[in-house]
Amino acid sequence: MTANALNDETVRTARRRAVVASTVGTSIEWYDFFLYGTASALIFPKLFFPGSSPFVGVLASFTTQFVGFAARPIGAAVFGHFGDRIGRKATLITTLLLMGVATFLIGCLPGYASIGVVAPVLLVVLRILQGIGVGGEWGGSVLLSMEWGQQAKRGFMASMPQLGVPIGLLLSTGVFRLMASVSGDEMTTWGWRVPFLLSVVLIGIGLYVRLRVLESPEFARLRSTDSIVRLPVWEAWRRYPREILCAAFVRMSEQAPFYLFITFVLTYGKHLGLNQDSLLGDTMTAAAVGLVSVPFFGWLSDRIGRKLMYGIGIVATAAYAFPYFGLLDTKVSGLVLLAIVVSLIAHAAQYGPQAALIAESFDPDVRYSA
Repeated sequence: MTANALNDETVRTARRRAVVASTVGTSIEWYDFFLYGTASALIFPKLFFPGSSPFVGVLASFTTQFVGFAARPIGAAVFGHFGDRIGRKATLITTLLLMGVATFLIGCLPGYASIGVVAPVLLVVLRILQGIGVGGEWGGSVLLSMEWGQQAKRGFMASMPQLGVPIGLLLSTGVFRLMASVSGDEMTTWGWRVPFLLSVVLIGIGLYVRLRVLESPEFARLRSTDSIVRLPVWEAWRRYPREILCAAFVRMSEQAPFYLFITFVLTYGKHLGLNQDSLLGDTMTAAAVGLVSVPFFGWLSDRIGRKLMYGIGIVATAAYAFPYFGLLDTKVSGLVLLAIVVSLIAHAAQYGPQAALIAESFDPDVRYSA
Protein backbone atom coordinates (compact mmCIF):
# COMPACT_ATOMS: atom_id res chain seq x y z
CA MET A 1 0.00 0.00 0.00
CA THR A 2 1.40 3.39 -0.96
CA ALA A 3 2.01 6.15 1.56
CA ASN A 4 -0.73 8.22 -0.05
CA ALA A 5 -3.19 5.33 0.14
CA LEU A 6 -2.26 4.76 3.75
CA ASN A 7 -2.80 8.42 4.51
CA ASP A 8 -6.16 8.36 2.75
CA GLU A 9 -7.20 5.29 4.73
CA THR A 10 -6.06 6.95 7.97
CA VAL A 11 -8.11 10.04 7.16
CA ARG A 12 -11.20 7.96 6.36
CA THR A 13 -10.85 6.05 9.63
CA ALA A 14 -10.37 9.25 11.62
CA ARG A 15 -13.36 10.82 9.86
CA ARG A 16 -15.62 7.87 10.71
CA ARG A 17 -14.49 7.93 14.33
CA ALA A 18 -15.12 11.66 14.56
CA VAL A 19 -18.66 11.28 13.20
CA VAL A 20 -19.42 8.33 15.50
CA ALA A 21 -17.91 10.05 18.55
CA SER A 22 -19.86 13.24 17.90
CA THR A 23 -23.15 11.43 17.27
CA VAL A 24 -22.83 9.04 20.23
CA GLY A 25 -21.85 11.88 22.54
CA THR A 26 -24.70 14.16 21.54
CA SER A 27 -27.15 11.25 21.78
CA ILE A 28 -26.13 10.68 25.39
CA GLU A 29 -26.24 14.39 26.22
CA TRP A 30 -29.70 14.81 24.72
CA TYR A 31 -30.92 11.60 26.36
CA ASP A 32 -30.07 13.24 29.68
CA PHE A 33 -31.60 16.58 28.72
CA PHE A 34 -34.85 15.21 27.28
CA LEU A 35 -35.28 12.81 30.16
CA TYR A 36 -35.56 15.79 32.45
CA GLY A 37 -38.19 17.35 30.18
CA THR A 38 -40.36 14.24 30.24
CA ALA A 39 -40.06 13.93 34.01
CA SER A 40 -40.87 17.65 34.39
CA ALA A 41 -44.15 17.11 32.59
CA LEU A 42 -45.19 13.83 34.22
CA ILE A 43 -43.37 13.22 37.55
CA PHE A 44 -41.67 16.24 39.12
CA PRO A 45 -44.82 18.32 39.88
CA LYS A 46 -46.01 15.69 42.38
CA LEU A 47 -42.58 14.66 43.64
CA PHE A 48 -40.92 18.03 44.23
CA PHE A 49 -43.90 20.42 44.48
CA PRO A 50 -46.59 18.33 46.22
CA GLY A 51 -48.26 21.16 48.14
CA SER A 52 -49.16 23.10 45.02
CA SER A 53 -52.24 22.95 42.86
CA PRO A 54 -51.80 20.87 39.69
CA PHE A 55 -51.39 24.02 37.61
CA VAL A 56 -48.82 25.62 39.94
CA GLY A 57 -46.97 22.33 40.30
CA VAL A 58 -46.56 21.96 36.53
CA LEU A 59 -45.53 25.62 36.24
CA ALA A 60 -42.92 25.22 39.00
CA SER A 61 -41.63 22.04 37.41
CA PHE A 62 -41.22 23.72 34.01
CA THR A 63 -39.48 26.62 35.75
CA THR A 64 -36.75 24.22 36.90
CA GLN A 65 -36.46 23.16 33.27
CA PHE A 66 -36.06 26.80 32.26
CA VAL A 67 -32.95 27.28 34.41
CA GLY A 68 -31.24 24.63 32.31
CA PHE A 69 -31.80 26.77 29.24
CA ALA A 70 -30.61 29.87 31.08
CA ALA A 71 -27.39 28.03 31.95
CA ARG A 72 -26.66 26.93 28.38
CA PRO A 73 -25.03 30.22 27.26
CA ILE A 74 -22.74 30.00 30.30
CA GLY A 75 -21.67 26.50 29.31
CA ALA A 76 -21.24 27.61 25.71
CA ALA A 77 -18.93 30.47 26.75
CA VAL A 78 -16.88 28.45 29.25
CA PHE A 79 -16.40 25.36 27.10
CA GLY A 80 -16.18 27.42 23.92
CA HIS A 81 -13.14 29.15 25.44
CA PHE A 82 -11.43 25.86 26.26
CA GLY A 83 -12.51 24.27 22.99
CA ASP A 84 -10.67 26.98 21.08
CA ARG A 85 -7.74 26.93 23.50
CA ILE A 86 -7.01 23.26 24.24
CA GLY A 87 -9.05 21.48 21.58
CA ARG A 88 -12.45 20.03 20.70
CA LYS A 89 -11.74 16.50 21.94
CA ALA A 90 -10.72 17.23 25.56
CA THR A 91 -13.52 19.73 25.99
CA LEU A 92 -16.16 17.31 24.74
CA ILE A 93 -15.00 14.63 27.17
CA THR A 94 -15.52 17.11 30.01
CA THR A 95 -19.02 18.12 28.87
CA LEU A 96 -20.02 14.46 28.62
CA LEU A 97 -18.87 13.78 32.18
CA LEU A 98 -20.57 16.88 33.58
CA MET A 99 -23.90 16.13 31.96
CA GLY A 100 -23.84 12.44 32.87
CA VAL A 101 -22.92 12.93 36.52
CA ALA A 102 -25.60 15.61 36.99
CA THR A 103 -28.23 13.32 35.45
CA PHE A 104 -27.18 10.39 37.64
CA LEU A 105 -27.43 12.55 40.78
CA ILE A 106 -30.95 13.67 39.81
CA GLY A 107 -31.89 9.99 39.90
CA CYS A 108 -30.57 9.82 43.48
CA LEU A 109 -32.46 12.88 44.77
CA PRO A 110 -34.96 12.38 47.61
CA GLY A 111 -38.31 14.07 47.10
CA TYR A 112 -39.98 16.95 48.93
CA ALA A 113 -41.61 14.53 51.37
CA SER A 114 -38.17 13.45 52.64
CA ILE A 115 -36.09 16.64 52.86
CA GLY A 116 -38.55 19.46 52.22
CA VAL A 117 -37.59 22.54 50.25
CA VAL A 118 -33.99 21.35 49.91
CA ALA A 119 -35.18 18.80 47.32
CA PRO A 120 -36.32 21.31 44.64
CA VAL A 121 -33.28 23.49 45.39
CA LEU A 122 -30.93 20.58 44.68
CA LEU A 123 -32.96 19.76 41.59
CA VAL A 124 -32.40 23.30 40.29
CA VAL A 125 -28.64 23.10 40.98
CA LEU A 126 -28.32 19.83 39.07
CA ARG A 127 -30.46 21.20 36.25
CA ILE A 128 -28.07 24.15 35.98
CA LEU A 129 -25.15 21.73 35.67
CA GLN A 130 -27.05 19.87 32.95
CA GLY A 131 -27.58 23.13 31.09
CA ILE A 132 -23.91 24.09 31.36
CA GLY A 133 -22.90 20.67 30.04
CA VAL A 134 -25.23 20.65 27.04
CA GLY A 135 -24.38 24.29 26.31
CA GLY A 136 -20.76 23.30 25.83
CA GLU A 137 -21.57 20.06 24.02
CA TRP A 138 -23.51 21.18 20.97
CA GLY A 139 -20.97 23.51 19.39
CA GLY A 140 -18.01 21.19 19.92
CA SER A 141 -19.70 18.04 18.67
CA VAL A 142 -20.87 19.57 15.40
CA LEU A 143 -17.45 21.16 14.86
CA LEU A 144 -15.62 17.90 15.42
CA SER A 145 -17.72 16.21 12.75
CA MET A 146 -17.87 19.14 10.33
CA GLU A 147 -14.16 19.96 10.50
CA TRP A 148 -13.30 16.37 9.59
CA GLY A 149 -15.71 16.46 6.66
CA GLN A 150 -15.12 17.41 3.04
CA GLN A 151 -16.07 20.95 2.02
CA ALA A 152 -18.81 19.80 -0.37
CA LYS A 153 -20.41 17.55 2.26
CA ARG A 154 -20.27 19.80 5.32
CA GLY A 155 -24.03 20.14 5.60
CA PHE A 156 -24.42 16.37 5.73
CA MET A 157 -21.41 15.83 8.03
CA ALA A 158 -22.52 18.52 10.49
CA SER A 159 -26.03 17.05 10.50
CA MET A 160 -24.80 13.70 11.84
CA PRO A 161 -24.25 14.94 15.44
CA GLN A 162 -27.71 16.50 15.11
CA LEU A 163 -28.99 12.92 15.07
CA GLY A 164 -28.28 13.03 18.80
CA VAL A 165 -31.62 14.82 19.19
CA PRO A 166 -33.88 12.11 17.69
CA ILE A 167 -31.70 9.32 19.13
CA GLY A 168 -31.68 10.92 22.59
CA LEU A 169 -35.41 11.57 22.38
CA LEU A 170 -36.06 8.01 21.25
CA LEU A 171 -33.93 6.53 24.05
CA SER A 172 -35.23 8.76 26.85
CA THR A 173 -38.89 8.40 25.87
CA GLY A 174 -38.50 4.65 25.31
CA VAL A 175 -36.82 3.98 28.65
CA PHE A 176 -39.30 6.22 30.46
CA ARG A 177 -42.23 4.46 28.83
CA LEU A 178 -40.73 1.03 29.64
CA MET A 179 -40.26 1.93 33.30
CA ALA A 180 -43.80 3.30 33.50
CA SER A 181 -45.03 -0.07 32.27
CA VAL A 182 -42.76 -2.11 34.57
CA SER A 183 -43.15 -0.09 37.77
CA GLY A 184 -46.84 0.78 37.39
CA ASP A 185 -48.08 2.63 40.48
CA GLU A 186 -44.49 2.72 41.79
CA MET A 187 -43.37 5.00 38.96
CA THR A 188 -43.41 8.08 41.19
CA THR A 189 -41.41 6.33 43.93
CA TRP A 190 -38.63 4.41 42.20
CA GLY A 191 -39.53 3.76 38.56
CA TRP A 192 -38.67 7.28 37.36
CA ARG A 193 -35.18 7.02 38.87
CA VAL A 194 -33.98 4.13 36.72
CA PRO A 195 -33.70 6.09 33.43
CA PHE A 196 -31.63 8.74 35.20
CA LEU A 197 -29.35 6.19 36.88
CA LEU A 198 -28.78 4.42 33.55
CA SER A 199 -26.86 7.48 32.39
CA VAL A 200 -23.79 5.98 34.10
CA VAL A 201 -23.75 3.18 31.54
CA LEU A 202 -24.11 5.64 28.69
CA ILE A 203 -21.24 7.76 30.04
CA GLY A 204 -18.96 4.74 29.88
CA ILE A 205 -19.91 4.09 26.26
CA GLY A 206 -19.48 7.73 25.32
CA LEU A 207 -16.06 8.02 26.96
CA TYR A 208 -14.81 4.89 25.20
CA VAL A 209 -15.84 6.29 21.82
CA ARG A 210 -14.56 9.82 22.39
CA LEU A 211 -11.19 8.83 23.77
CA ARG A 212 -10.42 7.07 20.47
CA VAL A 213 -11.10 10.05 18.22
CA LEU A 214 -8.38 12.35 16.88
CA GLU A 215 -8.43 16.11 17.22
CA SER A 216 -10.07 17.96 14.31
CA PRO A 217 -7.60 18.78 11.49
CA GLU A 218 -8.50 22.47 11.49
CA PHE A 219 -7.71 22.87 15.19
CA ALA A 220 -4.56 20.76 14.79
CA ARG A 221 -3.39 23.20 12.09
CA LEU A 222 -4.06 26.15 14.39
CA ARG A 223 -1.97 24.53 17.11
CA SER A 224 0.87 23.61 14.75
CA THR A 225 1.10 27.18 13.43
CA ASP A 226 0.83 28.72 16.91
CA SER A 227 -2.40 30.50 15.92
CA ILE A 228 -4.37 29.80 19.12
CA VAL A 229 -6.29 32.87 20.30
CA ARG A 230 -5.67 33.78 23.96
CA LEU A 231 -9.23 35.01 24.70
CA PRO A 232 -11.40 33.39 22.02
CA VAL A 233 -14.79 34.36 23.51
CA TRP A 234 -13.84 38.04 23.59
CA GLU A 235 -12.27 37.80 20.15
CA ALA A 236 -15.39 36.14 18.76
CA TRP A 237 -17.60 38.95 20.06
CA ARG A 238 -15.18 41.57 18.74
CA ARG A 239 -15.03 40.13 15.24
CA TYR A 240 -18.50 38.65 14.80
CA PRO A 241 -21.13 40.48 16.90
CA ARG A 242 -23.68 40.54 14.10
CA GLU A 243 -23.14 36.89 13.14
CA ILE A 244 -23.44 35.73 16.77
CA LEU A 245 -26.74 37.56 17.25
CA CYS A 246 -28.02 36.18 13.94
CA ALA A 247 -27.05 32.67 15.04
CA ALA A 248 -28.97 33.15 18.30
CA PHE A 249 -32.13 34.16 16.44
CA VAL A 250 -31.64 31.32 13.96
CA ARG A 251 -31.53 28.90 16.88
CA MET A 252 -34.59 30.49 18.49
CA SER A 253 -36.81 29.87 15.48
CA GLU A 254 -36.02 26.16 15.79
CA GLN A 255 -35.65 25.64 19.54
CA ALA A 256 -38.80 27.36 20.82
CA PRO A 257 -41.25 25.31 18.72
CA PHE A 258 -39.26 22.11 19.31
CA TYR A 259 -39.86 22.04 23.07
CA LEU A 260 -43.54 22.67 22.48
CA PHE A 261 -43.49 19.64 20.19
CA ILE A 262 -41.72 17.21 22.54
CA THR A 263 -42.31 18.41 26.13
CA PHE A 264 -45.30 20.74 26.38
CA VAL A 265 -47.31 18.34 24.24
CA LEU A 266 -47.27 15.84 27.13
CA THR A 267 -48.84 18.36 29.49
CA TYR A 268 -51.26 19.60 26.84
CA GLY A 269 -52.21 16.01 26.06
CA LYS A 270 -52.98 15.40 29.70
CA HIS A 271 -55.22 18.50 29.64
CA LEU A 272 -57.06 17.01 26.65
CA GLY A 273 -57.44 13.68 28.40
CA LEU A 274 -55.18 11.81 25.98
CA ASN A 275 -53.47 8.61 27.06
CA GLN A 276 -49.94 9.42 28.27
CA ASP A 277 -48.53 6.10 27.13
CA SER A 278 -49.86 6.70 23.61
CA LEU A 279 -48.38 10.20 23.56
CA LEU A 280 -44.96 8.83 24.53
CA GLY A 281 -45.31 6.24 21.77
CA ASP A 282 -46.19 8.94 19.24
CA THR A 283 -43.13 10.94 20.30
CA MET A 284 -40.94 7.87 19.81
CA THR A 285 -42.36 7.36 16.31
CA ALA A 286 -41.63 10.99 15.44
CA ALA A 287 -38.09 10.65 16.81
CA ALA A 288 -37.55 7.54 14.66
CA VAL A 289 -38.60 9.51 11.57
CA GLY A 290 -36.04 12.14 12.58
CA LEU A 291 -33.26 9.58 12.12
CA VAL A 292 -33.91 9.94 8.39
CA SER A 293 -35.23 13.50 8.07
CA VAL A 294 -32.39 15.28 9.94
CA PRO A 295 -29.49 13.97 7.77
CA PHE A 296 -31.67 14.23 4.65
CA PHE A 297 -32.17 17.97 5.14
CA GLY A 298 -28.47 18.35 5.98
CA TRP A 299 -27.63 16.59 2.70
CA LEU A 300 -30.18 18.68 0.81
CA SER A 301 -28.57 21.88 2.13
CA ASP A 302 -25.34 20.83 0.39
CA ARG A 303 -27.26 20.95 -2.88
CA ILE A 304 -29.66 23.88 -2.64
CA GLY A 305 -27.83 26.02 -0.08
CA ARG A 306 -28.03 26.37 3.71
CA LYS A 307 -30.01 29.61 3.80
CA LEU A 308 -32.68 28.44 1.36
CA MET A 309 -33.09 25.13 3.19
CA TYR A 310 -33.31 26.85 6.55
CA GLY A 311 -35.79 29.40 5.23
CA ILE A 312 -38.03 26.61 4.00
CA GLY A 313 -37.89 25.07 7.48
CA ILE A 314 -38.85 28.34 9.17
CA VAL A 315 -41.85 28.84 6.88
CA ALA A 316 -42.94 25.22 7.31
CA THR A 317 -42.77 25.43 11.12
CA ALA A 318 -44.69 28.72 11.23
CA ALA A 319 -47.35 27.51 8.79
CA TYR A 320 -47.85 24.33 10.80
CA ALA A 321 -48.66 26.04 14.13
CA PHE A 322 -52.45 26.15 13.77
CA PRO A 323 -52.88 22.77 12.04
CA TYR A 324 -50.72 21.23 14.79
CA PHE A 325 -53.02 22.21 17.64
CA GLY A 326 -56.06 21.56 15.49
CA LEU A 327 -54.97 17.96 14.96
CA LEU A 328 -54.25 17.48 18.67
CA ASP A 329 -57.63 18.91 19.63
CA THR A 330 -59.43 16.24 17.61
CA LYS A 331 -58.24 13.66 20.20
CA VAL A 332 -58.28 11.08 17.39
CA SER A 333 -55.25 8.80 17.88
CA GLY A 334 -54.22 8.70 14.21
CA LEU A 335 -54.46 12.48 13.83
CA VAL A 336 -52.57 13.05 17.08
CA LEU A 337 -49.78 10.80 15.78
CA LEU A 338 -49.77 12.72 12.49
CA ALA A 339 -49.55 16.05 14.36
CA ILE A 340 -46.49 14.96 16.33
CA VAL A 341 -44.66 13.28 13.45
CA VAL A 342 -45.14 16.18 11.03
CA SER A 343 -44.06 18.67 13.71
CA LEU A 344 -40.65 17.02 13.98
CA ILE A 345 -40.26 16.80 10.20
CA ALA A 346 -40.80 20.57 9.98
CA HIS A 347 -38.30 20.96 12.81
CA ALA A 348 -35.74 18.76 11.01
CA ALA A 349 -35.88 21.05 7.96
CA GLN A 350 -34.19 23.65 10.18
CA TYR A 351 -32.17 21.37 12.42
CA GLY A 352 -30.48 19.38 9.64
CA PRO A 353 -28.66 22.31 7.98
CA GLN A 354 -28.40 24.40 11.15
CA ALA A 355 -24.98 23.32 12.43
CA ALA A 356 -23.17 23.96 9.15
CA LEU A 357 -25.09 27.20 8.55
CA ILE A 358 -23.90 28.62 11.88
CA ALA A 359 -20.39 27.14 12.04
CA GLU A 360 -19.42 28.29 8.53
CA SER A 361 -20.00 31.89 9.61
CA PHE A 362 -16.86 31.89 11.78
CA ASP A 363 -13.13 31.29 11.41
CA PRO A 364 -11.69 28.12 13.02
CA ASP A 365 -9.66 29.98 15.68
CA VAL A 366 -12.83 31.27 17.44
CA ARG A 367 -15.45 28.96 15.92
CA TYR A 368 -16.25 26.97 19.10
CA SER A 369 -16.63 30.15 21.19
CA ALA A 370 -18.69 31.91 18.54
